[in-house]
Parts: sequence; C-alpha cells; structure tokens
Amino acid sequence: MKKLYTLLTGMLVLSLVSVFVLSCAPTRASSLKVVTSTSLLASVVERVGGDKVEVTNIILPAQCPGHFDVKPGDIKRLAQAELFLMHGWQGEKFSQELIASANNPDLTVVKIEIIGNWMTPQVQSQAIDKITAAICQVDAENTSFYQTKATAYKDKILAKEAEIKAKLKKANPSRINVICAEIQTGFLEWAGLNIVATYGRPDSLTPRVIKELVDKGKEAGVSLIIDNLQSGQDAGAAIAEELQCSRIVLSNFPGGFENTETWEKAIDRNIKLILDAVANVGGN
Repeated sequence: MKKLYTLLTGMLVLSLVSVFVLSCAPTRASSLKVVTSTSLLASVVERVGGDKVEVTNIILPAQCPGHFDVKPGDIKRLAQAELFLMHGWQGEKFSQELIASANNPDLTVVKIEIIGNWMTPQVQSQAIDKITAAICQVDAENTSFYQTKATAYKDKILAKEAEIKAKLKKANPSRINVICAEIQTGFLEWAGLNIVATYGRPDSLTPRVIKELVDKGKEAGVSLIIDNLQSGQDAGAAIAEELQCSRIVLSNFPGGFENTETWEKAIDRNIKLILDAVANVGGN
C-alpha cells in the first residue's frame, strides 16, 4: 500500500511539473508585426493573418514602387517589425537601404518572387501560398490558423475567377483590338483581349514611338487604349486622341482607386471598366 501511495504521489508531482512547464512555455503576447512593401502583399497578409497580425504597408497603392522614397517613419516601422515582405522587383531598390537603416536583428526578410501579374487569380493564389509560408515561418505557433484562413481565401479567389470568366465569355473581349501599358499585358491576356502593341512609361513615349504605335493602331483597327494607374495613368492619352478611340485606366494594386482595398474589389473594378469599354465599342 505504501509503494502504491508513493507511486501515485510521484505521478501527481510529474503531472504538476508538466502543467507548470507548459504554462511557462513562450507564447506570443501580441499580434505579429508585419511590414510589406506594397498593398499586393499587405492585402494577402490581412486576409491570411486576421486578428493575429498587425500589417503596415509602406508604398501607397497608387504609387509606382520605383518612385518611392524612404521616410524616417518607414525605418521606425521596420525597426519594430518581425517580418518584412517584399517582391524583389527592380523598383524596390530602396529596400536594402531601408533594411540596413532599421538595424533590426530580429527581423525576418522574405522576398515573395512570382512571375506574372498579381491581379490574375493564378498569381494571387501562388502569392497566398508563399506569404502564408513566410508568416508561419515566423509564427509557427499559429500555423493551423493561418493555413485555414489561406485555404478559405483561395476558395474565394476560385469562385471570383469563375464569376469573372463567365462575364468575359459572354462579352467576348477577344474581338476588341487594344494597345496597352506594358505592365498590364499579363492581366489583359488573362482577360482575353487582343493586344496589338504595348508601351512603357510616359518618359519612353517619344514622338517617334507614339507615331509607330498610332500607325499600328490604325492598321489593326485598335478601338481601346488601356493605361496603368501606377506607371502613368495618362501615358496613352495622346495615342487614344490620335486614334480617336476609347481609353481606360486599370490598377495593378488593391487600393489604387477608392473602395478597391481588397483584391476582389480591385479586380472587379478593372473588369467592369473592361466590360463597359467592350460594350461601348461593340455598340458603335
């Protein structure tokens, strides 16, 4: 009986020790602090991270990343962050200076490098996977939560893609010949428009280049010019004027226009502009 009592006492002590050790195990006391270089990254982090993350984005959605200047506030934010997500684009040359100035030894820096236009559903889904992996790397304790949120978001993207594709199929945008900002090429190809020619930023549009584009437009019967908000929203205005055709401006970033802070809202706005333009051209 004495041996049994001793055994039970020992087991009780071990149980109490285990409970004490587990209660003392390190747990995250506050939200994971994440800094992103663009709203493309921030919008995914917000959806995947929910209330377990605190996201700060440093480049305004309507601004070109290549024209961004680091501010003291950005350095302070990175100095207090645990994770910095960037694209690794050439336009993000400022990032190395920013990281060095923050002097944060506890900062994890991850480049989310994906080929293609981030506004397309396929690339958006790839981004979710990579961003979720980066968040879980820093906050492994909440991996299950992040993965569940990521799966739910990807399901919404698939549903949105099916909805948009049905609208595009009905409108048949492939019958519309367009000239567009080069940075919009991937998205417009996904949407099914027929791209005759593309152009770069406004400073690359010399009189000679504009003439060549206008000549191509006339020859191909171009009826729509599509500009990109972040790389010069009026870049194609002169071309549209010469061709006497319609022109629209799309955004490559959530939040570029009012009430487009999520990927769904941003792509819905782009698609509505495209469908309206296609309908107007088709009605002429």
